[in-house]
Amino acid sequence: MRKKTFLGLALATALAIGTTAAVAAPHDGHGRHGQRGHHGEMMMLHKLNLSDAQKASVKQIISTHREQNKASWQALRQQRSAFESMTPNQVGYQAAAASLAQAEGQATQARVQQMANLRAQIYAVLTPAQQAQAATLKAQAQARRQQRWQSKAQPSPPADQ
Repeated sequence: MRKKTFLGLALATALAIGTTAAVAAPHDGHGRHGQRGHHGEMMMLHKLNLSDAQKASVKQIISTHREQNKASWQALRQQRSAFESMTPNQVGYQAAAASLAQAEGQATQARVQQMANLRAQIYAVLTPAQQAQAATLKAQAQARRQQRWQSKAQPSPPADQ
């Protein structure tokens, strides 16, 4: 459980810091955000050459965001853990599943709104030149991602026998 908590915090921090470039993590269509996208966003942050004051501002924004949302993240994690510890033949299993589904849906809605707010706060720290550079970097990353998807969609030529 401790490992999951650490991983969750690390990914949340990576996402939050990566949003300095005001880009969203790529969605893989399975309800998850691609971890490679977070790494790319982190690299983009370094490419923006933030000043020490900007880095401190971003760090404070992220810290505040984390503290404001910590209790709700923990509550959802506990609810998820309680459900996962149940067996399908237990009384209340279906009700717990419905309750968790509703909580997960509400948490997703809140998370999207919170991340939009976080991105806006961090984006406001950037200079106009950094904002333009972030847009360029984002467009380049999207083009690379699109190119990868297209190359994966191409059937590979048959191997000579």
